[in-house]
Amino acid sequence: MNWFKTVKRYFDMGIYTTDETSSLYVGKFVSTGKITAEQYKEITSEDFK
Repeated sequence: MNWFKTVKRYFDMGIYTTDETSSLYVGKFVSTGKITAEQYKEITSEDFK
């Protein structure tokens, strides 16, 4: 599975978010090793904290 492509698609659709308190937080994919911090920035235009 291409996690980056999937997460980006859902983020672009407004399903995933940069809200750290949300269960749909994109950063969870970084924490679990599915995407990198660089990919997080590419998806959200924000640095991963």
